[in-house]
Amino acid sequence: MGEKSLQKKQYILETAKKVFVEKGYKNVTMKDIVEACDISRGGLYLYFSSTEELLLAVLQQDADEIDDVFTESIAEEDSAADILTLFLKEQKKELLRKRNNLTMAVYEYAFENREKKDQMLRRQFDAGVRVLEKLIESGIASGEFYCENPRGAANNIMYVLEGMKINSQTMGITEAMVDEQLLYIMAGLLIDID
Repeated sequence: MGEKSLQKKQYILETAKKVFVEKGYKNVTMKDIVEACDISRGGLYLYFSSTEELLLAVLQQDADEIDDVFTESIAEEDSAADILTLFLKEQKKELLRKRNNLTMAVYEYAFENREKKDQMLRRQFDAGVRVLEKLIESGIASGEFYCENPRGAANNIMYVLEGMKINSQTMGITEAMVDEQLLYIMAGLLIDID
C-alpha cells in the first residue's frame, strides 16, 4: 500500500472511530462512514468491507497505540511497582475519558456477535491477565510485591477494571471511585517497608 493509500486508510479509521463513539456499534452503517468521511462508497469498500471489519481495525489500532505508549514509557530500570502504576494510570485515563470512548461500541458488538465475542473479549482479557501475572511475578522476585497467587490476583485486577468500565457506561464513575479501587489493588500487592 502506498503512502497516499495508508493516509486515506488512517483517515477512514479515525473518522470511523468518531462515528462508533457517537453512535455505538449497532446503529452504524457503512453509509454513515461514507458520509462522515465524505468519500464514495467504492472508496470505502476499497479498504473495508463491513462495519465489523472497521470496528475491529479501530480496536486493533487503539490497542497498538496503548501498547506503544506503555512500551515507550517503561525503561529497563523501572520497578514492577512503577510499571503497574503506569498501567493503572492508563486504565484510569480510559475509564474517565468521556469522549473517544469505544466501550459501548465494543459491548454492543460483543452482544450482537455472541459467537465472536468470546474470541475478541476473551483474547483481550486473557492478554491483560498474562501481562499482569508476569508483572506480579517480577515484583515478587524483586521483593516489591507479596502475592500467594499471581494468576488469581491478575484475574482479580482485570475483573475490577472490566467492572469499572461497565459502571462508567451505566451508572457513571468518578475519579475518586477509580482512585479508591486502584489504590486498593496496589495496597494488596505492595510490601509494607515500615
